[in-house]
Amino acid sequence: MANNKDLTYLRVFVRVVAGGSTSIEPATSVELIEKDCDVKSLKIKVLGAEYNPDNYVFAFNMNGVIIPDDSSCKILKDDDYLLICQAEQLTQLCDTSPEHIDTSYFDICQLNAKDPERQIIELDGESLTCEDLLLVGLKKAKLKLSSKTIDNIKRSRHVVDDAVKNNKVVYGVSTGFGCFKNKVIKQDDICELQENLITSHATGVGPPLNRMRTRMLFALRINVIVKGYSGVRLDIIESMIETLNADCLPYVAEKGSVGASGDLAPLSHLILGLMGEGQMWSPKTGWGPAAQVLKANKREPITLKAKEGLALNNGTQMITALGTEAVCRAEMIAKQSEIIAAMTIEVLKGVPEQFAKDVHESRPHPGQLLSAERLSKLLHNKDGSVSTLIGSRQKNEEENPDKAKKVQDPYSLRCIPQVHGVVHQTIAFVKNIISTELNSATDNPLIMINRDVPGTASAGHFHGEYPGMAMDHLAIAVHELASISERRIERLVHPDYIAELGLPGFLVGGKEGLNNGFMIPHYTAAALVSENKVLTHPSTVDSITTSGGSEDHVSMGTYAARKALNVVENVENVLAIELLAACQALDCHRSLHTTEDLSPTDTLSKVYDLVRSHVKALGRDRFMSPDIVAVARLLQEGLVWKVVKGEISTFPTGLVSETRQYN
Repeated sequence: MANNKDLTYLRVFVRVVAGGSTSIEPATSVELIEKDCDVKSLKIKVLGAEYNPDNYVFAFNMNGVIIPDDSSCKILKDDDYLLICQAEQLTQLCDTSPEHIDTSYFDICQLNAKDPERQIIELDGESLTCEDLLLVGLKKAKLKLSSKTIDNIKRSRHVVDDAVKNNKVVYGVSTGFGCFKNKVIKQDDICELQENLITSHATGVGPPLNRMRTRMLFALRINVIVKGYSGVRLDIIESMIETLNADCLPYVAEKGSVGASGDLAPLSHLILGLMGEGQMWSPKTGWGPAAQVLKANKREPITLKAKEGLALNNGTQMITALGTEAVCRAEMIAKQSEIIAAMTIEVLKGVPEQFAKDVHESRPHPGQLLSAERLSKLLHNKDGSVSTLIGSRQKNEEENPDKAKKVQDPYSLRCIPQVHGVVHQTIAFVKNIISTELNSATDNPLIMINRDVPGTASAGHFHGEYPGMAMDHLAIAVHELASISERRIERLVHPDYIAELGLPGFLVGGKEGLNNGFMIPHYTAAALVSENKVLTHPSTVDSITTSGGSEDHVSMGTYAARKALNVVENVENVLAIELLAACQALDCHRSLHTTEDLSPTDTLSKVYDLVRSHVKALGRDRFMSPDIVAVARLLQEGLVWKVVKGEISTFPTGLVSETRQYN
């Protein structure tokens, strides 16, 4: 067994799928007791003593397949396997207070027992990308201050110090905030003013951001202040970088921001922890009082001076950090949407000709052209032939000329390029806005060091309308992937639609009536699509006046970002259900035509093989929630795309929004 310091502990819910009566009941709770870092396997013990009194230890690998050994054979048959449904708690052995984490796309924690070698990202306030920020969130990168920013940081701070020294009236430096902007603050109270700002504004409610999102928020706040428009001292910036690199993460409540004047509440929670107040988490300590966590990590609390509180809590970084995750997840699921749709077209024996290049050149939207080209390539082998599945339909039509040929598919199949295409373009449009916001100064007042006479300027860069409205657009766009996918799911399971293909209603693998097959997964997809219809109502159309009427228009962009993430997660699950159903339909085709070779194209066969390496075909009814989770995870991690990307030369990435000139 490895040393204690190298262990990672995990509580999960699992299910053993068994062929006999000795199967363990669903949702068995297990606890990780050892991790083998070399082979990436886990050893776990069953905690449910009522059906496993000996708490046998057994092993499984990362995709849920049992690793045969003496201990596993005690309770499992050769054809049994485990599926991880949900990670609930993860903590180091030395943690005394396990942290609750969610299981969103990036924060599954990778189960890395040892901190891997991390790449270095230099922050200069100009070049941070969405991908960079995700690496920080995943704890795959450390931060370093770019040397070229130091001069601007020092010059910016000099402007603030000069204003204080000469008793200049500057908003937020020598005045109160919001509707107290005309209240002049005595010079002796200037530092207390900044501390009061942070403590009074840390009023968020709800659960904390997960660790990934907190890291992203933290890193992004540092990046925008190093631009030199904020007046924060160099030693404060360096301390923030060192604290983040040590993975000391303040408790940041999810709710409480109206998106102007910036994300005041969440950013105040972030800075409160750095001041040694509130709660904080670190790998060494788990959750605890911030002062104690900092001390355990040999870090000192920061002390704020003139303007620094306002510079650190006034900006759009909560919206933008969440927006970065949302747009990257949306981009990933959109990458794979044509792959899943093509699999559905295959098993429904659709019409590939509807995606012909010359057809779509007559309506040359960039996203539509690329979507159609991808579908056409997915539905043909390298030699230009169609699959044996679609070929069987074509052969049957040739042999029965008196019967009507299939000339076109329903809208949910035929109009995929027209729907998916604009989604791809919208995601690109949104990513462009978020990428700009990553490197934008967003506090107030701004320190203008490049003027002939350096000074301050009040402006409204803190207003979150840009990233907020981008998130509203993203939610509306990516939802359409699920909306049309749900219609294809119905095409896959509806008894009347698939009867002509000889497929059993609801793709039942066992006896119809006794088994329900994919009836209820379709319900789940319908529920998620319906939920998205509510979540896609734009958040930025709302505004509530705050601060005694002085802040009379706000963006509500933070909620736009939060719910965009919810929409994307729902889309991932709907498309996972479609992919599962399409693979099940293929299995049904093969079981009904055992003498024929019914397969999708070579490329799509690889997708089928990937799915079946994680989820067995559905025979008699079983607990299917873990199956959906497993396939959603494949999509979230981009593994479906990875399987086919070498086979497709073009792919909708780097798209720019369509522009037109009007006279």
